[in-house]
Amino acid sequence: MEYLDVATARARGGLRLVLTAGVPGPWGEAAKGVFRVKGLDFAPVRQTAAQVDPELLAWTRATNAPVAMYEDERPRSGWAEILFLAERLAPEPALVPADPRERAWMLGLCHEICGEHGLGWTRRLQLIAGLPADAPESLPWKYGAEDRAAAARADARVRDILGLLASQLAASGGPYLMGSALRAVDVHWACFSNLIAPLPPALSPMPDYVRGPYSSWKGGCDASLLALRDRVFTEHLGLPQEF
Repeated sequence: MEYLDVATARARGGLRLVLTAGVPGPWGEAAKGVFRVKGLDFAPVRQTAAQVDPELLAWTRATNAPVAMYEDERPRSGWAEILFLAERLAPEPALVPADPRERAWMLGLCHEICGEHGLGWTRRLQLIAGLPADAPESLPWKYGAEDRAAAARADARVRDILGLLASQLAASGGPYLMGSALRAVDVHWACFSNLIAPLPPALSPMPDYVRGPYSSWKGGCDASLLALRDRVFTEHLGLPQEF
């Protein structure tokens, strides 16, 4: 993927997406996936892992990725903010259900994948376990390594979330988690599934220093969820992954 520098991106306008270059960060991949399903063109902007770029910080008010920047609007770094920006810019195909109850349930499932104490948050907590969390702005400090109770129950939490998603898919009555239509939760699951069962190197050419930790989950995953992941990538997101 060819990335813009900050100065070029700021001058360009339109939709720009700050991404961590060279790695398939699940939050960034999910943002890319949502935009691609919507048919929204975006300019990728480089962020380097574990580095603070003063220019990027001044522009996005953030030191990490992803951050969506649209024209002169405020930065959007949360998964829900990015999703609803995409819904506004391209209402169809809708990734958020119109029915209030279905919408609330789907957004709750998305939080279980993307939000604090969700699948990605908990797997990341496992990956940074043992690193000192007392240095401000360090990765462990930023990402909750001081929460020892959460770390202690991380395996059980991941299993609970995977079980919830598997039961939701079984009950959905359709090929996707919410039934017959692709929704944001399907995109989010597909992109976060690398933290559980990484796609093979030919389909996701992530560096070994990422693949090793991503492959560390030994708690299993229902085959139906992996089949859903493969279908979402093949039919909607495209392979191989580029980052």
